[in-house]
Order: sequence, then C-alpha cells, then structure tokens
Amino acid sequence: MKGDPVRQAERECRRLARSHYENFLVASVLLPHRLRQPFYNIYAFCRTADDLADESATPEAALRALSEFQASLDATFQGHPADGIFLALAKTIPPFRLDQTPFDDLLDAFRQDQHQTRYETVDELNNYCRRSANPVGRIVLRMAEADDNETDLALSDQICTGLQLANFWQDVARDYAIGRIYIPQSELRSFGISESQFDSMASNRSTDKALKRLIQHQCNQTEAFFHRGMPLCDRVPHWLGRSLRLFAGGGLATLDAIRAIDFDVMRKRPKVSKTTQARLVLRSLIARR
Repeated sequence: MKGDPVRQAERECRRLARSHYENFLVASVLLPHRLRQPFYNIYAFCRTADDLADESATPEAALRALSEFQASLDATFQGHPADGIFLALAKTIPPFRLDQTPFDDLLDAFRQDQHQTRYETVDELNNYCRRSANPVGRIVLRMAEADDNETDLALSDQICTGLQLANFWQDVARDYAIGRIYIPQSELRSFGISESQFDSMASNRSTDKALKRLIQHQCNQTEAFFHRGMPLCDRVPHWLGRSLRLFAGGGLATLDAIRAIDFDVMRKRPKVSKTTQARLVLRSLIARR
C-alpha cells in the first residue's frame, strides 16, 4: 500500500533541506518546532527552482522547466497542487495566508538569468535582487506574522539584498565560467576593467589590481546593507531575530572571507570556515534582545 502522498512530499522537503548543512542547522536549532516543516516546504520550493535554473543543460531547457514549475505553482495556489513538493507547499499556504507574488518574483528572476547575463547599473542589479532574494525574506516575515509594517519589510530587503550581493562577489569566477557577470558594467568602466581582461584573468586564474579594488569597493558597499537591515532583529519574534542574526552574520563572514584572500576571487573561491559557521550558530543561540 502506498503511503500518504502529502507525508511523502514533506519527507522529500526535509531531505532537500537537510542536504544543505547551514540550512539544516537554522531549521533544526533556531526555529520553533511547529514551524520547521513549513520552512522545509518553502526551502524545497526555492531549492528546486534554483536547481532548474542553474543545472539545466541549456537556457532553453531551463526556461521550459521553469515554465512547467510556474504552472504547477499556479495550480497549487488555485487549490489543485501537482505531486511532489507542491503537495507540501499546498499544506503550508492556508495556515500562513501566503501570497503568491513573492513566489512568482523568484521564478521571474530565475527566468531572467537565462537571457540576461550583464547589468548596466547598480540600480538594475538591485532590481534583480528585489526579485531573486528579497521575496524569501518577505515569505519568512509572513510566516512569522511580522509583515504588517513597511519599515520591517524594507529592513528585511536590506539583509536579503546584502546576502545576494555577497554571494555574487564570492562567485565572480564561477559566474563568469557560465557566462554571467553581475558586477555592473558602469562599475567596471569606472575602475577601468574591460571584458577582455576578464578572459585573461579567468585563463590565468588571477585577479588584477583593478578588479581587486573594485571587489573591495563592492564588499564595502554590501556590508552597509547588512548594517542597515540589522535593526530588524530586535523588531521581530525572538526566534526569527536569532535566525536573522545568523544569516546576516553569514553574509558578513563571506565578505570577511573575500577580504582574507586579498580580493583574489578569480584565483580562489572564498569560503566561510566550518569553525566560523559554528561560531555564528552559537552566537545566534545565545543572542538576547
């Protein structure tokens, strides 16, 4: 006899979440027990969509897969979920009165990645972050019933944008290898960097002085996002404040890891050590208002 398909879907969501070390720690240690499975369900949606966007064989294949994923999402919010993780998502939507817009924004950003590989200005990149990162924070605030204040939503956006940008500066070489440059073109020109120089740096696995200076500038700008958003930690339920401190601390630790390799991001991908990760979790566990 087959098991309950909803429970099977929830088990799959837990498996996806627990396969990522830091996310498992957050979900298992910092969240109230009643919220763990719902957060697994949301995470599984985001993880699966991200994998469709980045691991499909071609951009065309990714767009087809994301289109099918969008159709399943639409059906789920209409009360007719497809199999798999959408059954778990359908169980999560009603009790938290989740809105579809943030989910749509995420998928829209993933589709954009298939055809836009360059950004002209900082504002253009931040608009991408508004759809690729900020929706996750807004979903979390909704689940915590802490999204009725525009100030809190704006503070959440600051942290989420900071996390997305820190990831970009960490993965400059990796993104370039798949044809993407997230550093705004206007910033590259301002620091005197051409795309042909990227080719040379990628080939030689080295970062020239101009790009190092630019990455340093981007890290300093990104750090300000975290500091502007941190007051949110004291405005939300305590469990969420601890989680936010962990995520923001992880973003700041990523920037520190970039600094620790002297911004040589084309030679080596900077990583936050397991020791630092554990220290961040411990700090979040003992944090008090």
